[in-house]
Amino acid sequence: MNNYTNDIIQKIKNGSISDEEAELLLKKAPFVDLDFAKVDTHRAMRQGAAEVIYGAGKTAEQIRRIAETLVGNGQRRVLITRLSSEKAAELADIEGFRYFEQASIGVIGEMPEPDGLGTVLVITAGTSDIPVAEEAAVTLEVFGNRVDRLYDCGVSGVHRVFGNLDRIMKASVIVCIAGMEGALPSVVGGLTDRPVIAVPTSVGYGASFEGLAALLSMMNSCASGVSVVNIDNGFGAGYDASLINHMKRKELE
Repeated sequence: MNNYTNDIIQKIKNGSISDEEAELLLKKAPFVDLDFAKVDTHRAMRQGAAEVIYGAGKTAEQIRRIAETLVGNGQRRVLITRLSSEKAAELADIEGFRYFEQASIGVIGEMPEPDGLGTVLVITAGTSDIPVAEEAAVTLEVFGNRVDRLYDCGVSGVHRVFGNLDRIMKASVIVCIAGMEGALPSVVGGLTDRPVIAVPTSVGYGASFEGLAALLSMMNSCASGVSVVNIDNGFGAGYDASLINHMKRKELE
């Protein structure tokens, strides 16, 4: 427990602040300043999910120090996205560290038991989309969701989608990932009453413009219930799907 939090607890005990005032102070609690990073140790209290480390552009030592700060301030699990295998090798000595190479994700701490209300389906158009899909799937698992992976079901062989309708219908949320022309989310969105989070990928030939064609196709989907995240943003899709999959449980609590 850091000094700021301990001071608030003492004020509650001596009656100098109310419980409501204490809760507000904790939600506004300061960060830990490492000079190169200002680590938000109370994000979970404000947003329901702790701070995630974006690994690209950071050195392994910077990632290590941020992770140590989070763990030292009570964070039980640290998610590191866009982590290269080279940096992962430098962090391998951290207790509880695990690297998911295909997702380019590192995790410190034990994976939680799923506590979302349903299963999140992660479906891709092609095998080349799997790295983005795994970023979404591992993110979902880190945030306590059951995940069903359904890969290589693009519209060039649309019968593969129809052959898995039972899995599509059973999902509570669907993360749908596609490059090229980005048509799959519209197909899936037209088959289900569940929210579909579309992820355009940079997979494709020249006229796909590194995912821009898929992004625009998904944003113009005629299927209701399809929302879109940024190109190759598997993490963002997984995070949003997790929020949806936990909303009813939070209401029950």
